[in-house]
Amino acid sequence: MDRRKLPFELLLLFSVFVIATCGLIYELVAGALASYLLGDSVKQFSFIIGVYLFSMGVGSYLAKYIHRNLIDRFIEIEILVGVIGGISSVVLFVVFNTFSHFEWILYLFVFLTGCLVGLEIPLLMNILKGRVKFRDLVSNVFAFDYIGALLASILFPLVLIPNLGILRTPLFFGLINISVALFLSFSLKEELKKRRWLQVKSILSFIALVVLFIFADKILALSEEKLYGENIIYTHNSPYQRIALTRNNKDFRLYLNNNLQFSSADEYRYHEALIHPAMSMAPVISNVLVLGGGDGFAVREILKYKEVKNVTLVDLDAEMTRFFRENKTMRDLNHNALNNSKVSIINQDAYLWVKNAKSKFDVIIIDFPDPSNYSLGKLYSLQFYKELKKIVNPETFISVQTTSPYFAPKSFWCIQKTLAQVFDHVSAYHTYVPSFGEWGFCLASGQTLNSEINHRLQGLKYYDYNFSQMAYFNKDMKTDQVEINRLDNQILVRYFDEEWGRVQ
Repeated sequence: MDRRKLPFELLLLFSVFVIATCGLIYELVAGALASYLLGDSVKQFSFIIGVYLFSMGVGSYLAKYIHRNLIDRFIEIEILVGVIGGISSVVLFVVFNTFSHFEWILYLFVFLTGCLVGLEIPLLMNILKGRVKFRDLVSNVFAFDYIGALLASILFPLVLIPNLGILRTPLFFGLINISVALFLSFSLKEELKKRRWLQVKSILSFIALVVLFIFADKILALSEEKLYGENIIYTHNSPYQRIALTRNNKDFRLYLNNNLQFSSADEYRYHEALIHPAMSMAPVISNVLVLGGGDGFAVREILKYKEVKNVTLVDLDAEMTRFFRENKTMRDLNHNALNNSKVSIINQDAYLWVKNAKSKFDVIIIDFPDPSNYSLGKLYSLQFYKELKKIVNPETFISVQTTSPYFAPKSFWCIQKTLAQVFDHVSAYHTYVPSFGEWGFCLASGQTLNSEINHRLQGLKYYDYNFSQMAYFNKDMKTDQVEINRLDNQILVRYFDEEWGRVQ
């Protein structure tokens, strides 16, 4: 091999590494964005990966029709990948509430990005085939390709999304793509036919992405204000979700991944219905466990009972609990509950925590988000409730939020039926919350649920201890055609997606 030409081969092999890293980042961003905006992360990632790999195959096939000026074409494609992949999140956020067929635009970006990435590798191999032995060429190209993919898969969840966010991450890697194109256009002077034109396109594209990168927060804020229709006062990307807090003339509203979690105008109805039936009927309420409920509202209601000695809150997202511990407005709403000396906060996956827990609890409150994806659906599964039974006493009362019996009756009764497979006594009940509509819960225990009041509070805004009235269901909220939600079938997630899909 001619040592004078060694930098040329190294430059192009390094480009393989950049292509693989950036390409996978664009794919992961598309999957995360689809999950954030459309829900059902497993389905969205599955479709995104399938379309992306298919489009790479299309690009690889089309590469055989490129015969002339291969290095020029390669740099042009590198610029296009940087621009299309880089602006993908910005465009998708802007058009989400504008176009009725948002999914088509999403998959168009995925297809174009994958097709361009698929073009690049065959082009590089054709460029290098006369300079590097075929055996070394294939080995080196695929080695750099797989190393780049590994790096992207590690950086994306641990570094990029928490620090750059869903908009800036693809823009950052778009700048990397274009930087490579720019560097090659200046380094390979003798190899290029249209060097000046490639330099101009690279520089203009780079400037455009830099401008978008600088103003990404403003673009996201405008998009979310249009999405929510309210003034946004706080946003944050945690490793697990997008947290957005809005305010209008009447109330504060919290959204997690675009789904409303509470409205301060009426959250007391939801939380009093979730907490007080279990707390009032349980014989002993000294040691209480809350799973989910990182906003602290459930803990606020629990701490109203003087008999409570310890409250353990298990919530996956440390950013969520930190916000509700430190933000003054949120502390006012939850009565500073998360800073109470009786409260211990554990930021861990609830399923794993319950599986390894040794203590037993008098009351367990389960306030998970709705089962909109499989990672949440496991927290409503038969296996999870079996693990939960290991940390209860015979007289423990368990209260579970179970989505809407009106909008999603199959989902609601699926949870009830699954609970009833594990606990001897289960009673479904519901209440009306203006922000959500008719909302449901389940009460479970090893002892008979006879509505006996062992602990009564004065001054509650909504709950009047008339549990039997809440346990009555009209015909339009009933169904018995449901299966048990098992960990290996996740039928609940399919019910939920089907029923709420009709509502939206």
